[in-house]
Amino acid sequence: MTATARLGYLDREKLPVARRMGVTFLAVALLHIIVVGLLLFSLLRDVNPLAIGLVITAYLAGVKHSYDWDHIAAIDNSSRKFAAQGRGPVSVGFAFSMGHSSVVMLAGILVVSGASIMSSVLDENSAANMALALFGASVSALFLLAIGLFNGSAFLKANVLYRRVRAGGTVDDDELAPTGLVARLMDKPLSKVKRPRDIYLLGFLFGLGFDTASTIAFLLLTASAALAGISPLALLALPLAFTAAMTLCDTANGMAMMKMYRSAVMNPARRIGFNMVVTGLSATSALFISLLTLTTILHDAFGLTDPFTTWLSNVDLGHAGLVLVGLFLLFWAVAAWGWRRNARSF
Repeated sequence: MTATARLGYLDREKLPVARRMGVTFLAVALLHIIVVGLLLFSLLRDVNPLAIGLVITAYLAGVKHSYDWDHIAAIDNSSRKFAAQGRGPVSVGFAFSMGHSSVVMLAGILVVSGASIMSSVLDENSAANMALALFGASVSALFLLAIGLFNGSAFLKANVLYRRVRAGGTVDDDELAPTGLVARLMDKPLSKVKRPRDIYLLGFLFGLGFDTASTIAFLLLTASAALAGISPLALLALPLAFTAAMTLCDTANGMAMMKMYRSAVMNPARRIGFNMVVTGLSATSALFISLLTLTTILHDAFGLTDPFTTWLSNVDLGHAGLVLVGLFLLFWAVAAWGWRRNARSF
């Protein structure tokens, strides 16, 4: 165990940001090295160009999956919670992705090994599939609802502080923390999320539903590759490639969000307006995904056929996630341009 690993999670956050980022990306790089090593070793034993195409396809599926709106909303809102506490962990996205990937890895290994249980899990009409989907969706919906309300209270307070700054007042560093009835109600369920590794469990629970198209497509791809006679090493590289891609994107997203929120929290008098806008966008995204997930549960459980719930249940989270990322980048770019152009308060 390294000296860094022996430190407590609060002590590790006091280490230089560059060092913490380097360790996190080193873990991501290790996943990529393992994928390449497995693929090369399998090709040395049995040259099969199809294996290369399948690994690339699995990798791209992982990239797409990382931009599902529930991924973006969970990582973003969790980062906002840590930043509101004056903390700056860089591994929120990595922890969430590893938790989510653990489910995918386990499912991929079961598919490769020919476990009969996976046939029932992949069958959308099976009891196992419906139970896992209901459980995973319920966890994600309730967590996003709780943290969306928590960040929503932060947005309302930021709005008040922004008006004060515009009127010539001042803002203390600790005033951006959410307060009031909603914050007090949400403090208890969110108090369990104390460190990035707690996000791992959330990512794992989020992944139990097998409810996204890219995950299903990847598992079916793995099953098809097994039937096509691809070597076991190449088959093992498929879930690892999916994991490596998703972890890379989620880690980068988590670090970007933490930097964004830390910059907004640590200099509130200058950036209170940016903090308010982005926090509002975060809360809105979390609440919308929570509503979307709960509506989908009701739509599927009760066989609803009305146009509203049908439309919501068919929303592509991947496309919506890319829109959300685009909005965050737009706000960040506009704010950065404004800070460079003007030396006055945002």
